[in-house]
Amino acid sequence: MPVYHGSCHCGQIRFEIDAVIEQVTVCNCTICTKKGVLHHRVMPDNFRLLAGQNKLATYRFGTGVAQHHYCPDCGIHVFTRPRAAPHLYTVNVRCLDDFDLDTQSVQMVRFDGRHWEESAHQLK
Repeated sequence: MPVYHGSCHCGQIRFEIDAVIEQVTVCNCTICTKKGVLHHRVMPDNFRLLAGQNKLATYRFGTGVAQHHYCPDCGIHVFTRPRAAPHLYTVNVRCLDDFDLDTQSVQMVRFDGRHWEESAHQLK
């Protein structure tokens, strides 16, 4: 399985994932739209936080279940513990340093996060 490396803009928060990235989720909720996040789910065994544990900031809203992790210095959202599956990680594919969305063939799956309650059953 491929290993990808990710980071925030300033590099203080670094992580790696083991993943085959064939699809990413584009959520239209207010926070994902404003951040421009492209989500890819990763099992906990396939996610490793390499640096920045002490710098990592977390934003919660609404039910407070989802944990949106970001770098407080550069402001980049790196990963989430999602509301629909808090035992997983969703990494922001835009933060992967060695994965190029322009050259990789990935399916963009749209999720209606603005109507989360009605749409959550669609998440895989």
